[in-house]
Amino acid sequence: MVQHVPIFSVLALSLESAGTMFAYAPDLAKARHGAAKLKALFDRKPEIDSWSQDGTKAQSIEGHVEFRDVHFRYPTRPTQPVPRGLNLQVKPKQYVAFVGASGCGKSTAIILLERFYDPLVGGIFVDGTEISSFNVNDYRSHLALVNQEPTLYRGTIRENILLGTDRDNIAEEEIVRCCKDANIYDFIISLPSGMDTLIGSKGCMLLGGQKQRVAIARALLRRPKVLLLDEATSALDSECEKAVQEALNAAARGCTKIAVAHRLSTIKNADMIYVFHQGRVVESGTHDGLMEMKSAYFELANLQSSSKAQ
Repeated sequence: MVQHVPIFSVLALSLESAGTMFAYAPDLAKARHGAAKLKALFDRKPEIDSWSQDGTKAQSIEGHVEFRDVHFRYPTRPTQPVPRGLNLQVKPKQYVAFVGASGCGKSTAIILLERFYDPLVGGIFVDGTEISSFNVNDYRSHLALVNQEPTLYRGTIRENILLGTDRDNIAEEEIVRCCKDANIYDFIISLPSGMDTLIGSKGCMLLGGQKQRVAIARALLRRPKVLLLDEATSALDSECEKAVQEALNAAARGCTKIAVAHRLSTIKNADMIYVFHQGRVVESGTHDGLMEMKSAYFELANLQSSSKAQ
């Protein structure tokens, strides 16, 4: 019996090891499946490749934008075409606003102009050249986008602003100028650490209006020829909205500005307002001119006035 004790010990240890291995088997299978998904993701070549060296590099862009009979459907919503037959023009250094009900194609027009997707039919032209012929990364370097919810990262204010450009050796004076134009400089210098203040994950240490103005400063540092604003003030209270709107007005100097707006009060000074309905432009003109027409824009303005009164 004594001679069999080591054998039993070895068997017991083997069974214990096997049991442990089988216990981890589901996790190993998940890890293998996850690794396969990651490999497929890394191997996938996107239709619009921002790392590609193909395409024309524009020496300069004036900022003339034109949509010609643009049709598009999101892959996840193939039965809902928006926009459909979109035609509009934006002149260089013009301030243009897109307005309309939710889901009418305003933000999609911005997405297509940024070339996150390509139109299914029709084309988008900048300075007379279809944007699909440009080098993607170079083309986007001439644009800047400020969304309703700006994307900020864990780090300092300076680091987040510098993410707006890949240029080296940015002068401090240029950063300060962009912050002043974005109406955020006075707030920054009031902080103990100034530009080197940590803002937390997703900018959680800042208020909504402050985050927006940091994002605007970052956009201005790109020296964009076309500034895109996708409902940049719709989530702010009236006081923050006023500060951000002043920053946006300053930012518009010297570049083409296209703003998607929910609140019509923010785009009264636009050079041209395009009213969207079901993926098409149904009206265009200045605020005063559209109000005199007493049609779609007039109804939107009255609807918002009624909502405020209530």
